Amino acid sequence: MRSEQTVRSISVLGSTGSIGTQVLDVVERLQGRVRVRSLAGGRNIELLAQQVRRFRPHFVVASDSEGAAALREHPACAGVEVLCGQEGMCRIASDPEVETVVVGVQGFAGLRPTIAAAEAGKQIAIASKEVLVAAKEPVRRAVREGGAKLIPVDSEHSAIFQCLTGEPEGSVERIILTASGGPFARASREQMASITPAMALAHPTWKMGQKVTIDSATLMNKGLEILEAEALFGVDPQNVDVVIHPRSIVHSLVRFKDGSVKAQLGVPDMRLPIQYALLYPERVDTALPQLDLLTCGPLEFHPPDEDRFPCLRLARVAARRGGTIPAVMSAADDVAVEAFLDGRIAFLDIPEIIEDVMARADNEPAEELETIIRADYRAREMAREAVEKHSRAAVR
Repeated sequence: MRSEQTVRSISVLGSTGSIGTQVLDVVERLQGRVRVRSLAGGRNIELLAQQVRRFRPHFVVASDSEGAAALREHPACAGVEVLCGQEGMCRIASDPEVETVVVGVQGFAGLRPTIAAAEAGKQIAIASKEVLVAAKEPVRRAVREGGAKLIPVDSEHSAIFQCLTGEPEGSVERIILTASGGPFARASREQMASITPAMALAHPTWKMGQKVTIDSATLMNKGLEILEAEALFGVDPQNVDVVIHPRSIVHSLVRFKDGSVKAQLGVPDMRLPIQYALLYPERVDTALPQLDLLTCGPLEFHPPDEDRFPCLRLARVAARRGGTIPAVMSAADDVAVEAFLDGRIAFLDIPEIIEDVMARADNEPAEELETIIRADYRAREMAREAVEKHSRAAVR
């Protein structure tokens, strides 16, 4: 085990997003235990420049050439090497000076950098569900061949990872993912027909980015996590259950073959699993919120309703079909959620569009990265066509 004086060097991919900003909050709380070697942000150039000023990284990566040009002119970035796009993210993900790479990039954009980090043998704190869902085999192959280690940042998979630590291989009977149920856990189908983006973004327990918040409202988030559990832990998706747990205190559970069940509990704060991933296997006190069992209230659990939340059913279909269908489902969901947030489709159109694309898409073996990228591209095209049909139908 490392000494407590060891300083860990990290690259943060997606530093201006919800996960990335919380990662940097944790880094400040760790008071020098973690050094930010590189930052890669999105289109919020001013926030990215502020982060450069605070953490003085060696590299900063903009998402496009326009952003890179703006950063090179920004006084906060004087003396910092500015890189751009996928090439830049892959470079900082495989940097020999970096020990841990945080993949907080939303969606498919984190795929190539994750592969680069894995091939370079990094410890990868992964928060991108879509990377593992779409490209399970290429990522696992790169991790195996590069000698890398995946540490999940999602609260649910961090909980499972912690429950499995020290347990012998082959001892798991089932994994049980908990879901808050989102803001519409008790809403009828009729009520769901009039849901607005503002209503869907009002999550009752978690503070997250827009995409994952909408996925939580549709339960697609939990469907993606079923596939993510397969990629991370090698568990058959048929052996992954989902239960609704509105308080978000129990983050997930593992049932073992002897009948024992382990659970990981904590307040709903993403900084806790982030800190665990950054310091693994160490645990330190950084004054993050702690759970008080006497005041947290009753811990209730009940089954999800897949009739009202068909995205969960669609994810199980994708898991059974395998191949490129999980990538197709994830891509269609990206497009549908964006269209809902833009006000072009209704909330209940999201699963309909995903199901339509999954039914029409070709299914190919998902062994090679280029095959997966092609499937993702085609699925997005089909999803955009489906969005247009739903938009025209709504106007009529």
